[in-house]
Amino acid sequence: MMYEILKPISAELEQFINTLPKHSLGKTMGIHTQKSLPETANVQLAIITVNENRGVSDSINAVGFDEFRKNLYQLFPGNWTKKMIDLGTIEAGESIEDTYVAVKMLVADLLKQNIVPIVLGGSQDLTFGMYRGYDALEQNVNLVCIDNKIDVAADVENPSENFMTRIIMETPNNLHNFSVLGYQTYFNSQEEIDLIDKMYFEAYRLGEITSNVKVSEPVLRDADIVSLDINVVKSADLGFFSQFNPNGFDGREICVLARYAGLSDRVSSFGIFNIDNISQKSLLITQILWYFVEGYNFRMNEYPYISKSSYLKYIVPLEEQELIFFKSDVSERWWIEINSLDDINRKMLFPCSYDDYKQSLENIVPDRWWRANKKLLG
Repeated sequence: MMYEILKPISAELEQFINTLPKHSLGKTMGIHTQKSLPETANVQLAIITVNENRGVSDSINAVGFDEFRKNLYQLFPGNWTKKMIDLGTIEAGESIEDTYVAVKMLVADLLKQNIVPIVLGGSQDLTFGMYRGYDALEQNVNLVCIDNKIDVAADVENPSENFMTRIIMETPNNLHNFSVLGYQTYFNSQEEIDLIDKMYFEAYRLGEITSNVKVSEPVLRDADIVSLDINVVKSADLGFFSQFNPNGFDGREICVLARYAGLSDRVSSFGIFNIDNISQKSLLITQILWYFVEGYNFRMNEYPYISKSSYLKYIVPLEEQELIFFKSDVSERWWIEINSLDDINRKMLFPCSYDDYKQSLENIVPDRWWRANKKLLG
């Protein structure tokens, strides 16, 4: 059984759980302890930690998740109806490729059970293992990275800084769309930025999102995998000053993004990376995770799309074409029609924002719509 590769929480953590209030997460969620492994039946979310950081280091250094778990177990759930379990830790394999395979196998198994894997690990290249977990599903995948770097650097050896190149180039290629939220230009070469533009992928600068965080919601609504590099948060809010970064998302903004990801009916796996066993960082990480789960519990089941009778239709005539928008009368979220990936003569709904609709009223074609159609037309 593949779950046997997972290491249970420590005896010390088990003792810590015994001191917690009965309504805390530590007392209400299933946890892989020294004595038992939680069942996956009737479970919607599963936490897996991965003790691997060779993507940023030549040596194997224990990442450690005790501080993260202590902070998580102390939290109280909201008005949640979905069941979550903690499956424990994948230890680093003999090679980093072995770790990728372990992540791939566990993610694939959970996806088949309609369980959302929440993967927390060391280096962000573990996203590659998550992505490969979708191979068996034989579906196109949309990946969103919340990151201050685009991670397609061609002249670096660390997998954590070029794992996206491998995802884009390696077969089988299941990647349909890739988006980066929160990149900081001075951390990325112009060649990397140009490559994303050339492939009709999406990249949103930090300032674009901090000035209007709602622009990220349609992007996250269209994602299958969301991978979050905790270094996208500024050091002052992260409580980590050894590698000081004065700019980045603040604690509130990153939690909003996590909640948007949870609310997305399409997001089927979520990862948080560059974690270490530092208590200050772990506190915000647990709150990010809490907001993702909170969002998940309030999903509105609008994907796959319900009948168009549940949407208000808006037609905007432009000079050479017309754009057709739909607004849900359930969630008040917006979609726009684009050509289907499978059949250019068939239409499908593509997540957009109210701002996209307002922009079209000024005879401006929304950028997301333009990129989506360019990609479909090859």
